[in-house]
Amino acid sequence: MNRRTFLLGMAGLAGCARSAHPRLNVYNWSDYVAPETIADFEAEFGVQVRYGTYESNEEMLAKVFTGNSGWDVVFPTHNLLQPMSEQGLLAPLRHDWLSGLDNLDPRYRAPEWDPQLQWGVPYMWSGTGIVYNRSVQPPLTRWAGLWDEHLKGRMTMLDDPDDMLGACLKKLGLSFSATDPNELRRAQQEAIAQKPLLQAYLNAEVRDHLVSGDVLAAQLWSTTAQQAIDAAPNLAFAYPSEGFPFYCDCAAILRESRRAQLAHQFLDYLLRPSVSAAIAAFTKTPTANGAAHGLLPETIRNNPTLYPPAEVVQRGEWPRPLPPATQRLRDRIWTEIKSS
Repeated sequence: MNRRTFLLGMAGLAGCARSAHPRLNVYNWSDYVAPETIADFEAEFGVQVRYGTYESNEEMLAKVFTGNSGWDVVFPTHNLLQPMSEQGLLAPLRHDWLSGLDNLDPRYRAPEWDPQLQWGVPYMWSGTGIVYNRSVQPPLTRWAGLWDEHLKGRMTMLDDPDDMLGACLKKLGLSFSATDPNELRRAQQEAIAQKPLLQAYLNAEVRDHLVSGDVLAAQLWSTTAQQAIDAAPNLAFAYPSEGFPFYCDCAAILRESRRAQLAHQFLDYLLRPSVSAAIAAFTKTPTANGAAHGLLPETIRNNPTLYPPAEVVQRGEWPRPLPPATQRLRDRIWTEIKSS
């Protein structure tokens, strides 16, 4: 144990000792726990939880970059763990305080973005693909299908520069995490060529348009797509054959936290199969907890949108952290696309 980790642990213990009802501050994505998750943790551990939510990684980062945000636990997407740790924002995890790590699915016990699970515990994951009305024939199984003029005015792309530009890159047979300026400019031209065909760039709000039939095809996250399919069985979802991104949100402890042990207790609580299964079932979001997956109803456990088969998973790509210069170029390209 190094001195910094020891001091973090002592800070957490001291924080608990000062109050009969210590408080843990948890900042999570919206709609990312079950109704009983927080209340049950409070009752079992005799603590109070200040629970806040955000809608994007950018919103969360704007708070925690100060180093004095007042939050203890956050849930960054996997490709933010490295830059956040390099910025000194995250505390290293103590595995001796996380007895539930063995409950993780084997592929999340040593993920490529954090092989030692030093910075974050894999929590929930999802992918990006195409949701479409079954009246569209042939079925949309390729990103290239979203450039079909027959769908003009009846399709949308995500209002998200990484996902939208990523689809253009995959259509060209390139990496979702491409850094070469020439490749990024080629993807920009694809996006500009597609733009006149789109109804709009929309995120989760496109769900209602899909259900009503106003939109026939949309680039969308798998979890939101499944919500639409549940409401309108005439919809289907495909992970494009050219490849697509996966994302994993991870529970992480901020270095600023003075409640290290309590924060670890919360992470370990989330690793319990029963707790994780309840969250996954309620939110209809794929869990990284393999033991919890076995507790899910068969209709969820075998849902190919939420839990795609192995041959589909092999086509997926985990986006990597991007160099600052590449991120600035991507941001500039996105601005140019939106204003074109």
